[in-house]
Amino acid sequence: MSRTPLLLLSLFCASLFAESRPNIVFILADDLGYGEVGYNGQKIIRTPNVDRLAREGMILTRHYCGNAVCSPSRTVLMTGRNPGHATTRDNRDVGDREQFPLPTGITTLPATLKSAGYTTGAFGKWGMGSFESTGNPMKQGFDRFLGVTSQWVAHSHYPPYIQDDGKKIPLDNGPDGTPGHANFPADADPKDPKAFAPYIGKDFSSDRTIGGAEAFIAANKGKPFFLYYASPLPHVSLQVPAEELKQYDGVITEAAPYVPTIGGYVPNRTPRTTYAAMISRLDKEVGRILAALEKAGVADNTIIVFSGDNGATHDAGGVDTKYFNSAGGLKGLKGSLHEGGIREPTVVRWPAGIKAGSRSNRISGFEDWLVTFAELAGVKLERTADIASESLVPALKGTDAPRAQPLYREFPGYGSQQAIWDGKWKAIRTDMTKAIKAGDKVVTQLYDLDADPNETTDLAAKFPEVVKELEAKMTAARVPNPDFPLIGVDPTPASGGKGKKKAAK
Repeated sequence: MSRTPLLLLSLFCASLFAESRPNIVFILADDLGYGEVGYNGQKIIRTPNVDRLAREGMILTRHYCGNAVCSPSRTVLMTGRNPGHATTRDNRDVGDREQFPLPTGITTLPATLKSAGYTTGAFGKWGMGSFESTGNPMKQGFDRFLGVTSQWVAHSHYPPYIQDDGKKIPLDNGPDGTPGHANFPADADPKDPKAFAPYIGKDFSSDRTIGGAEAFIAANKGKPFFLYYASPLPHVSLQVPAEELKQYDGVITEAAPYVPTIGGYVPNRTPRTTYAAMISRLDKEVGRILAALEKAGVADNTIIVFSGDNGATHDAGGVDTKYFNSAGGLKGLKGSLHEGGIREPTVVRWPAGIKAGSRSNRISGFEDWLVTFAELAGVKLERTADIASESLVPALKGTDAPRAQPLYREFPGYGSQQAIWDGKWKAIRTDMTKAIKAGDKVVTQLYDLDADPNETTDLAAKFPEVVKELEAKMTAARVPNPDFPLIGVDPTPASGGKGKKKAAK
């Protein structure tokens, strides 16, 4: 038989496979609590589009973000490394209020997909290095970027600019933008609505980024693409266009105005209403992405993941997590490795590949998306010891096999913490800094999450052999990082850590 027909057949099959590979959309919320979406029992805040994703796709009931705060969590997502091997393990500022950058020479999610012929675009908040650093998103595999690289800039939803492929584009919010942090003037009246006017701008940054995402979908509908949409919502400051507040008239019992006098995020006259409206605005962005995919005719073969970078904010900036039951009954908030700080509302929709209305109880985490998306894109990933990623494709297809390795997290911030999930068991260490300073032994807590998902009963004394086994697995799951020493585990640095600077919250 002639080789020519075989060659043509191979080329045809390769072309057919390339066309059938799914587009990939990852929507990342900022500081969204497990209980702040309708499908997880939220009774006040309206999230119809996220709930639609849940109805039409798969709910991942035990999906964990990369870490307990923004930048290190996103680093896990972008690199497939758990926090014990991640290059960034806490929020840390370098340079002009930019964050600790991703280094060169490591495997990243966008670069992996780009190598497979995907067009890649990032929209929204980055937080992993400036355009002048090695963390430049366009050096890490993105063809397109529209948003802000600095977490501090993203603290205002009316910033002075956004960055379009590195170029600063002024917004109609004045040369300095509307502040993200401000004290309420001592001579101002919190009962006067006009006193809060300086904290609302004209040009809402998310309007620009969601528009860019829609244009990206339209421009790339004829070839596979990866869209990373990292909304800055609902991270404080509490700011949202006024028209979003109306939907909660008569629905929310409002608290007293938020009027910080010594540090804090910007004042807000209706903090509960504004917070709910910010989440609903985020939900509208989800709806706009769905509509753009449908308009482009690619919705059926697009896999959409919706998740969040960490739990609900720890009642900063006027947020009232108790009123909204933001953690859905789970223990902890942002900054904690307890479930409420790190288990995220996560849904996956893919009409061509996932059964609608399905659920997966498999333990999974941000690091798993690297291998999962690579497999869907047809990439044979070069695995290294640093990559802890496990494919979720079997789970998405309905086979809920357990993890091959435990899920591991460490967080040097908020008192120094460490946790590991293995089957039904979770071992966690908290407040290690406090223990070390007091000369006490670091204590490991143990929870049976199948029976006690809210972590109410510590079983460490009852099952010391399980504790010992999980402590050994914690040790095996990590290597020290001199830039981010883990107090209570690593030798305590004499100067408090290499290159330590103030962290963006």
